[in-house]
Formats: sequence, C-alpha cells, structure tokens
Amino acid sequence: MTVYGFHASHEQVPPAELLAAAVRAEEAGFTAAMCSDHFSPWSERQGQSGFAWSWLGSALQATDQVPFGVVNAPGQRYHPAIIAQAIGSLGAMYPGRFWAALGSGEASNEHITGGGWPRKDVRNARLLECVDIIRALLRGEEVSHDGLVTVDRARLWTRPEAVPPLVGAACSEATARWCAQWADGLITVNAPHETLRRIVDAYRSAGGVGRLHLQAHLSWDPDPDAARALAHDQWRTNVHGPPVSWDLDSAELFDSVSEHVSPERVAEAVNVSADLAQHAAWLQEYADLGFDAIMLHHVGREQSAFIDAFGEQVLPQLAVTRPEPYVAENVR
Repeated sequence: MTVYGFHASHEQVPPAELLAAAVRAEEAGFTAAMCSDHFSPWSERQGQSGFAWSWLGSALQATDQVPFGVVNAPGQRYHPAIIAQAIGSLGAMYPGRFWAALGSGEASNEHITGGGWPRKDVRNARLLECVDIIRALLRGEEVSHDGLVTVDRARLWTRPEAVPPLVGAACSEATARWCAQWADGLITVNAPHETLRRIVDAYRSAGGVGRLHLQAHLSWDPDPDAARALAHDQWRTNVHGPPVSWDLDSAELFDSVSEHVSPERVAEAVNVSADLAQHAAWLQEYADLGFDAIMLHHVGREQSAFIDAFGEQVLPQLAVTRPEPYVAENVR
C-alpha cells in the first residue's frame, strides 16, 4: 500500500492559493503533502517564492490528517539551530504529521547570504554537521560546535515528544548511499526506472532505514497539446541535472540556459499526458519500485482541475493508504 500525496510548489503558486489547494487535495483523497523551501523560483515564469515554514504552520492547521514534509538545506541560508527549533515546534504542535528532508542546497537559494558557494564535498560535510546538531538539539542536549558551522550553547526549550524523521535528499546512487549513513528515510525525484531502481537499491543495501519518498513531476490537461505546452512553459528550466542545478544562482540564468530546451526534452523529466489512465499506470510503476510515498507535482500554476481530476479518476485506480505517524526510526 502506497501513500499518494500533493506536492505544494511554492515556486509557482502564491501562498494563499497553495493553502487552498492543499485543503482541496486532502478533500479529494490525497493522504499526504510536501513542499520545498526555496528563496527563488527556477524561472521568472514561475514567479513565486513563498516562505515554506510559515506556510507549513497554516497548512497543518487547515488540514485534518495529512502529514507534511519539507525539503530544506541547513548550513548557509539557515543556521541549523533555527531549523531544529522550527522542526521541534511543528513536531510538538502536530505530532506524527511532520517530517523534514535535508539536503546540501542550491546556489539559487543560498547565495543570498553573500558567503560564497562551497564545493559539493564541503557542502556535504557541512550538511552532516548540521544533521548531528539538529538531532542533538531535538534530543534536548545543549550544543556547542566549532566547524563548518558554529553553535554556542544552544538548547531547545520546546521539543516534540517524538522526534520527526530527518530524511535524506538524493538524486544519485552515490548520494543515496551516503544518506543511508545518517537519514531516517530518503526522497528523490522521478527519473528513468532503472535509475530509480539503482537509487533505491543503493540506499537499502547501504543500510538505509525508513520510508522511501518520490516527488513525481507531471503535467495533465484534457487537451494533449495544452499539457505539453504547460510542461514546456513551466518546467523546462528543471531538466538540468547536477552540477548545473546546484550551481546556477538565479532564475534569469536558468531561463537563459533553458531557452532552447525542447518539449521532447521536458517530457523526459515530466510525465506529460492527457490520459488519466496513463498517469495512473505511471504512478503504479513507481509504487512497484518500492516507494512508500509518492508526491504528485502537477507543474502547472493552476492546481484545482488537476486535484479534482486525479481525486476522481486516478487515485481510485491505485491502492491509496494513509501513512503511519512520522516518527524517527533511529535517532542516531
């Protein structure tokens, strides 16, 4: 049984509209939700960058049961003690309904601090320091640390009874294997099936625990040409893998390097179809790979028609379940 959730795209939809969409998604039968914490969109055409953490408080209050996750990059734009405090407060207010995925970040969000953009190996080392700091704070320890980040006598006074999972974000086998050393679960994005199979196997074979999450990008419209045009307009800046996706530092640059990306190239990164049965089949294939939670991201800026259509015609074709409470399996 698989959880099928709604991905709330702060880069594309104003926060109030996105909140209404999350409520509508729960009513339509989606049993989970997630978002990413971005300061900048991937394209000027996307045009938004709502603050994920304030939105999450509203979204958890406005919905009844669905858990929410957020993908965050501690260490540069955010001090890890602040992220620990945010995780602790949401976990205390909404037990079992919150999780955080932690990654090494992208320059488009992190450059705003003016501190320079470190090499990937340095970013990974910094992330691991942050994970250890966040976990220690959530355990109630007083933390002082001198390294790639500095902490002076930090202590969380408001903590959840059960620590939310800290999930690893990975788009490659190597990163998935590395995440297995510290994460309470894994999240990745849709890719060719063999690539996803290798990522799952790399995480599990390295001892990775917890739930496997997939963010599935899709474009649907009753008109096939409209579905293709929508995906090309909104998501052609997102077809570039690392290091381009890590290192470009503005929406303008992403638009520039994506000027000649074709609709066919976008369809390699986004499931594009007017056929709802085809979308259901694609989602079932992801579930068959072993993903416990599949988060559906319709790449259009208008979400209502997608939510209604998938709630009425796609989710009933799938074995949708409600997730167990989100609690860290191993507080390492």
